[in-house]
Amino acid sequence: MKVVKFKVLLYLKKSGLDKSGKAPIMGRITVNRTMAQFGCKLSCTPELWNPRESRLNGKSREAVETNAKIEKLLLAVNNAFDNLVSRKVDFDATDVKNHFQGSMETQMTLMRMTDVVCDDLKARIGIDRAKGTYPGYHYMRLTLGEFIEHQYKVKDLAFGQLTEQFIHDYQTFAMENKGYAIDTVRHHLAILKKICRLAYKEGYADRSHFQHFTLPKQSDKTPRALSRESFEKIRDVEIPAYRKSHILARDMFLFGCYTGVCYADVVSITRENLCTDEDGALWLKYRRKKNELRASVKLLPEAIVLIEKYHSEERDTLFPLLRWSNLRRHMKALAALAGIKDDLCYHQARHSFASLITLEAGVPIETISRMLGHSDISTTQVYARVSPKKLFEDMDKFIEATQDFKLTL
Repeated sequence: MKVVKFKVLLYLKKSGLDKSGKAPIMGRITVNRTMAQFGCKLSCTPELWNPRESRLNGKSREAVETNAKIEKLLLAVNNAFDNLVSRKVDFDATDVKNHFQGSMETQMTLMRMTDVVCDDLKARIGIDRAKGTYPGYHYMRLTLGEFIEHQYKVKDLAFGQLTEQFIHDYQTFAMENKGYAIDTVRHHLAILKKICRLAYKEGYADRSHFQHFTLPKQSDKTPRALSRESFEKIRDVEIPAYRKSHILARDMFLFGCYTGVCYADVVSITRENLCTDEDGALWLKYRRKKNELRASVKLLPEAIVLIEKYHSEERDTLFPLLRWSNLRRHMKALAALAGIKDDLCYHQARHSFASLITLEAGVPIETISRMLGHSDISTTQVYARVSPKKLFEDMDKFIEATQDFKLTL
């Protein structure tokens, strides 16, 4: 093979600044008419970069250390090129890049970057990430590994081997071969997008693979608050005394309707979360497991009765522990006992508190947002769905308030 042109160009990727304001240094190898980009795993202050010399200006510590690493890197690229020339076989820029970067065992590959992201998330559990976030990443990693083995007959792929078709094929595999729902697939693709974006930012990938790919739309789930009739059926349903866990499930659900507390919080709140104001009213104040935001609710008499019913000095929590899997099963039984045809899930209690218990009683939506521990009132607007009864009442108030208005043309 006759090499007409061989060149190594270094440049800054100014669109990928890190938290300290430094830009990653990228490289481009040209062999004849072929080109291959690579990440140098180096970064520098953009103001120090000299694009003409592909070096840092000045004699600062950063400039001296980075320039020394650049010299070592360029030497390694040229050695890789000379080695390939000595073999007297045809090669292109990608071959030089692969030879320079080493084998798959030393490269940052897709599955290795996935492990980095998963391990980082796992280390942050209890700090700024909830424990329930990790399983989604874990199962995405398992599915991705299974797809690569199924589609490519290998255990891992270099980022240089990825194409946009890879993303479409993974989506098809997750939906058709694994039978995942569209929301699960969307969540997996969002994690994959995060991994590819990080690889591009760190210089392990030469392009952003999700640049022209749009994540599938999330299915539109209408919040399911209980009707007044269904709520009263559950409240008044008679459950045999020997079905203690069913009674507990019903009472925890009613407590959620009266306070807006979700399952993750109702099984963890303690007597320390109860406090009394100056007027003697009892309040429930706690930080949500989901986002660590503070929620404050003035307890209704019905909620206080439920707390007193399950009061015990033998535990700190307000209610006995009822595991999620058992609660889900009991909610189905509760719907059958109460004569409710639709499915019943615990989270409906939170929706019912937002609309049935508070909004219909005239509580402002800003106050409901604080009670639910929402960071954005738009989230509360989804929960607090306006019922026909509330709509008619508000229109009656509007008509009454404007009946003395006169139209002047």
